[in-house]
Amino acid sequence: MRERYPDVPIVTYVNTSAAVKAESDICCTSGNALGVVESLGAPRVIMLPDEYLARNIAAQTKIEIVAWKGHCEVHERFTPADIRELREAHPGVTVLAHPECQPEVVAVADFAGSTAAMSDYVGRHKPARVVLMTECSMSDNVAVEHPEVDFVRPCNLCPHMKRIALANIRLALEENRHIITIDPVVAEGARLAVERMLAI
Repeated sequence: MRERYPDVPIVTYVNTSAAVKAESDICCTSGNALGVVESLGAPRVIMLPDEYLARNIAAQTKIEIVAWKGHCEVHERFTPADIRELREAHPGVTVLAHPECQPEVVAVADFAGSTAAMSDYVGRHKPARVVLMTECSMSDNVAVEHPEVDFVRPCNLCPHMKRIALANIRLALEENRHIITIDPVVAEGARLAVERMLAI
């Protein structure tokens, strides 16, 4: 993509590899993506790897966003039909969508934002019943923060997140397992992209 758009800044989602970050100008999260894109002062940016996050951010800004065709395997499974069925099964439910969902899903949700933004929304508005269109353990985390709210869980599980368990983390630390080494040149480029994000 750099060859096709040589002077266009590249914004990369923060959970990409160090090698991808090293080729990027700046990182973003789902919560700060709009601010990052608008901070660059460019009429056009490349955003990757999540097409839906890019399209949802593009709908909020005048900046042209060139999107990569990648999708989160959890969020891409949610559909507007799912929301219609949830509303029929749970009248009055408030639907909150993660911005990695399809724009068509975001359009029919009551609110769209990062997990932190969804939690803030629940805390501010105190809906009686809510459904989060996101990975179900993220919904569990928000539910713990707001025990007074009834959470409906459509529950799309992320197989990668489920591999992370406290017992595995403990073993990795105790036995110094899974040592990761990164080329210093790659590490420096990746660090710069993350530091640019943190400076905003």
